[in-house]
Amino acid sequence: MNRRLLIILLSAFAIAAISTYVVWRMVGSRLNVAKPQTSTTIVAAAKDIKIGIILAPADLTSIQIVGSVPQGAILDKKNAIGRGVISNIYSGEAILDNRLAPMGSGGGLAATIKEGMRACAIKVDEVVGVAGFVTPGMRVDVLVSGVPPGQGNTQDTQTKTLLQNIEVLSAGTDIQKDAEGKPQQVQVVNLLVTPEQAQILALASNQMKIQLVLRNPLDTTTVTVPETAMTNLFTGGKSPQHPTVAAPRKAKAAAPPPFTITVQNGATKTEEKFVSPGGQQ
Repeated sequence: MNRRLLIILLSAFAIAAISTYVVWRMVGSRLNVAKPQTSTTIVAAAKDIKIGIILAPADLTSIQIVGSVPQGAILDKKNAIGRGVISNIYSGEAILDNRLAPMGSGGGLAATIKEGMRACAIKVDEVVGVAGFVTPGMRVDVLVSGVPPGQGNTQDTQTKTLLQNIEVLSAGTDIQKDAEGKPQQVQVVNLLVTPEQAQILALASNQMKIQLVLRNPLDTTTVTVPETAMTNLFTGGKSPQHPTVAAPRKAKAAAPPPFTITVQNGATKTEEKFVSPGGQQ
């Protein structure tokens, strides 16, 4: 066979193979797009559900999800009924397993407390509570103000950053009784703290005034903040300088009086004057 003819035939076969592959890929991609995707039924919220509520059948509905199912999605309502909600869920939103408390743990605030942590309630007013802007999920620093032990003067009042980057579990009002037994509304904020921090807060809330300071949730840096004393406000942040009192000068001692010695040598009489010991001649 002619060598030139053989090269032409091989080139034709190669071009035909490449064309066939390209056509197959194009047709296959079109068939995949046209192929209907399967749908999955998952459990969703039938209405807005607040944190702490125990789910009931009336709170749940079913929706169809086309394509991939969200991780942790609940497929059967019986796996959600009776469990407490640990974060707000809105109407039509898929209910995920990590948004619910474990089965049997109940609802309310207790279901939102993480393992190993504690919820510590502190009584505040509207100003201390950052004028009502402290809401669940926010981060705050806890400041305390008071007179340190052993210092009874109000000028010794100090402010200290006690805790930093503390999560707020809940904020609202509570009904308590005053000294006369009459009910009154007070502002209460529950903070998520460790057992050691709970002891510190309990002691501070009984002895000192507590102030909450809002911080950016993305700012988790803990910084060293020195205490601020009342006197620092009038000294530019520096400790007041006490004037130095010079020690009184001692008066120079007077020179001791000299004494005279008379020497009698026969008929000759002489006198010699001497300075007393410690003096100058």
